[in-house]
Amino acid sequence: MIFELREYHVKKGRMRQWLRLMQEEILPFQVSRGMVIPAMFTAVKDKDLFIWLRRFTNEAERKRLYRAVYETDHWKNVIEPRVQEVLHVPKIVVTDLQPVAKSVLQ
Repeated sequence: MIFELREYHVKKGRMRQWLRLMQEEILPFQVSRGMVIPAMFTAVKDKDLFIWLRRFTNEAERKRLYRAVYETDHWKNVIEPRVQEVLHVPKIVVTDLQPVAKSVLQ
């Protein structure tokens, strides 16, 4: 199992817009393509920080799902331009994680 911990810095004053885009468009689109998203968070002390987790069975599945999402015309032409409006894209941090044996997230 592979988890991605994804940290996004939202542009000042755009968190409501980002949450709406994420919850109403990005999440449903990615899930419809097979992505598993077990958690999403906002930070208590940093009002511009958004963190979420995605889960993959293995690296081959992750590569397949990346293609299924990010190589579509819908992502490139509809969603990605809107993401660029609200996120500091160069600041995105993705950390690959593996759960330990007793982790609830498996």
